[in-house]
Amino acid sequence: MTVDTAVRKDPARRTDGARPWDLLLRVPGIRTWGPFAVLVAGWALIAELELFPSAFFVGPGTVFQTTLGLIERGILPSYIGDSLMRLAVGAAFGILVGVALGFLIGLNKYARKFSWPMLLFFQAIGDIAWLPILIIWFGFSLTSVTLVIVYTVTFPLIISIVAGIDAIPQNLLRASRSLGAGRWREIAEVIVPAALPGISSGIRTGLGYGWRALIAAEIIIGTSGVGFMMFEARRQGDVSHVFIGMAVLGALWYATDALILAPFEKETVERWGMVEGIGR
Repeated sequence: MTVDTAVRKDPARRTDGARPWDLLLRVPGIRTWGPFAVLVAGWALIAELELFPSAFFVGPGTVFQTTLGLIERGILPSYIGDSLMRLAVGAAFGILVGVALGFLIGLNKYARKFSWPMLLFFQAIGDIAWLPILIIWFGFSLTSVTLVIVYTVTFPLIISIVAGIDAIPQNLLRASRSLGAGRWREIAEVIVPAALPGISSGIRTGLGYGWRALIAAEIIIGTSGVGFMMFEARRQGDVSHVFIGMAVLGALWYATDALILAPFEKETVERWGMVEGIGR
């Protein structure tokens, strides 16, 4: 491949005649932090112009100072730790249940015929809809919060695994059988690796739903955590704590997705998926 051909196929390599905006986007960090800089600048401008009363809208400077105060007093780290621990426990159980049921339903046609209508039925019931009855059964406890997260993580994972198994080319399965692979070896060496992209995608989707379900549960029945902090701030009329909670939620999920979930899904798809790779 010649240099000219490579440049035509990859516009990012061009430098001569590139527009200033294109050059700016090539600066490390601009694509990631540039949109946030614009958002914060707009936020600060609205606060500075006092378009809304300070009781309803505060600027990033106030939020930053309040955040430092909560960190110094140990309140914010404690709440973040509680939320992450609940998510980790609920997600762990949800992944275990989802993976087991996903392969059971995906590999057994009788299990699929029996469970699929029920699976779609329960998936349509929102996680928050379970909170009233969970409160009656388990009270305002960690069990109620954990069950909501497990419920939210499980169903997207099951469906992704079943879809991943269905996407395995039949020729691949026939080839493994023609080479003498038994059922268990076929599952271990063909089906499970081929289903890994579905598992990674299901985990990423399920954890996203689970994170939102956790915050909603903390707002309704929590006694600590980021969601609880935001709800208590509403009661006290302290809008800065609400802004802190939203910023923390977005930052934590962005970091988790960008540093762990997205790379895991990408590498899984590129290594075991039926594609050459996905865009960076």
